Amino acid sequence: MADFEKAIDFVLKHEGGYVNHPDDPGGETKYGIAKRAHPSVDIKNITVEGAKGIYLSEYWIPSGAGNLSDALALVHFDTAVNCGVGKARVILDASKDDARDYLLLRIKHYAVIIAANPKLSAFLKGWINRCMDLYQEIKKL
Repeated sequence: MADFEKAIDFVLKHEGGYVNHPDDPGGETKYGIAKRAHPSVDIKNITVEGAKGIYLSEYWIPSGAGNLSDALALVHFDTAVNCGVGKARVILDASKDDARDYLLLRIKHYAVIIAANPKLSAFLKGWINRCMDLYQEIKKL
């Protein structure tokens, strides 16, 4: 079984602190927890432990990441966080459990997102860098 603590460390490295980017449809976020998805959460004051609790109950467990190999779990969990649990499941199924193919499908998904909403192209470089960092991590596993 995959390790939530290793996966959450990767996610938190990329999600960072408090952000309220005007083009982010999630609104204000901290540690990647978005106000739009969590309207009852005090985003500015959420703790790392509070964020971890949300990630465990709303992303790790529902995505089934804990039942995957370490490499695939890391990619799948991070995708669930970045793209949503439903989209992560679609990509997982299409990847046939190949972590490299999964990352390529995730990048293709970003192209679809940007075609539908060109304002989100401001985030493309960060999304691609995150995928490249994921690729470097899964090569170590």
